[in-house]
Amino acid sequence: MQFSTVVIALTAASAVSAANGTNNSGNGSNQSTSGDSGAAQVVGYGAFGAAAAAGVALSYKSPSATTIEMFTGLVEKIGKVLEYNELDTSSSGGNGVSMVIGDCSEILTDVHLGDSISTNGVCLTVTEFDEQKTYFKVGVAPETLRRSNLGDLKVGSPVNLERAVTSEVRLGGHVVQGHVDTVAFITKRQTDGNAINFTFKLRERENINYIVEKGFIAVDGTSLTVTSVDYDTAEFSIMLVSYSQEKVILAIKELGQTVNIEVDFTGKLIEKQIELTLEGQLKKENSPLVRLIEGIVEKRLAGK
Repeated sequence: MQFSTVVIALTAASAVSAANGTNNSGNGSNQSTSGDSGAAQVVGYGAFGAAAAAGVALSYKSPSATTIEMFTGLVEKIGKVLEYNELDTSSSGGNGVSMVIGDCSEILTDVHLGDSISTNGVCLTVTEFDEQKTYFKVGVAPETLRRSNLGDLKVGSPVNLERAVTSEVRLGGHVVQGHVDTVAFITKRQTDGNAINFTFKLRERENINYIVEKGFIAVDGTSLTVTSVDYDTAEFSIMLVSYSQEKVILAIKELGQTVNIEVDFTGKLIEKQIELTLEGQLKKENSPLVRLIEGIVEKRLAGK
């Protein structure tokens, strides 16, 4: 991906966040957010409100200045849920749902409290980790539980993990915010040579409008290419190549199971800008759009 494209995407995302007045809340169908970077934690800070829990034995260290609060959709490690707490009253639990995730020491070598880690596609904030960095804890906000399938996880569940990117990371996938829009159900799973074709049906069908053939889609945090779209049934398909089958959890999922979906936010940004532009034009009596509509109506009434 060209650098200019990344700058435009990040600038647009920042503009939308500023317009909404927050970096961690949704505004209906046009800006779905299920990432927990800060709002569900004890103390908020930073661009996405990443949080550090008070009272944790390990001292707080600020993330590197070169860290960018986004992801690429290239899964670094499959971790495992060691604990799933419905009500964690500890200082790092935030009096809500929390998860402890292990089998991922490789990606924790440079972890700090407050860092963001994509967990099955959801941007979550590290609130605790052990001194040996063999596990980390995250909190899960109620909004995240509503938007995603994290509430279905249990002890032993495998999860896709990816750290927030740094300025040195190559963007081999696409810009992923970690803000899940909805979940989808696996309706088809078919082998095609050494690849696997998956078809998904969206729970909230309105999100199908932002999915296009050969476009980007994040499935459980994995950057994939859409191979086909059915707008009538709110279904879309992807192909999982042989190499990826060993690197992500989608390969072990079966019919009927759910996945987290984040659509390419570019489509939502364009839709919102067009909507606001049209609204602004319609409010002006002598705007070009109003004159155009009046001209069309006059011609129709005149039978031309």
